[in-house]
Amino acid sequence: MFVSSCATNGAVTGTGKSDSDTLVLARVSEKSPGFVQPLAPSRSAMPSSSLPKLGRDKHKMPFYHPSQRTRVVRTTAYTHSERDHLAYGPRNAVGTSLKYTSSVRSAAADWSVYPLGTTFRIKGQPYLYVVDDYGSALVGTGTIDIYQPSKKLMKDWGRRYVELTIVRWGDPANSLEVLSGRRGYKHCRTMYAALQHRVSKGLYAKADK
Repeated sequence: MFVSSCATNGAVTGTGKSDSDTLVLARVSEKSPGFVQPLAPSRSAMPSSSLPKLGRDKHKMPFYHPSQRTRVVRTTAYTHSERDHLAYGPRNAVGTSLKYTSSVRSAAADWSVYPLGTTFRIKGQPYLYVVDDYGSALVGTGTIDIYQPSKKLMKDWGRRYVELTIVRWGDPANSLEVLSGRRGYKHCRTMYAALQHRVSKGLYAKADK
């Protein structure tokens, strides 16, 4: 079982409102050495009124229709030196090294929302993020946990509402294969069932070839 935790320090670039699809967007001024600040989300990244509404998660953030690749997403951060990740070290949910380079970086998510292998870019940053991890706190939400190699960088990220664009959808079949053998754990069982439901109802984007 791989568990990623969510850390926040109040660094917020936007906040969700529960009574409409409007997000109040803001910028933050804090920067870390070598940190590329995300740009504020644009209004065009809000859920499209021409697509079916899929509800909201516990953070009052909307679930986007998979055909809308550009979206505003709640993000948090985690690192491998947190107490609940020490047993796994700098490894992701498939047992390979967590990525943090000048071009590619790891992220964790609910695989029924963003399946294993999904890649995306955050507006204003040069990195390609890949979903190769998951976390129990993320299950049932659209939150994405951004991997950071140290607690300082994790705290610097805090909690941010960012605009991201899906570059490539991962294959849900790969997610189901990994989760199938881990259904003894509640969060894995929940993701497995949710992903099966989404696929059966056609509520899921097909993997990009």
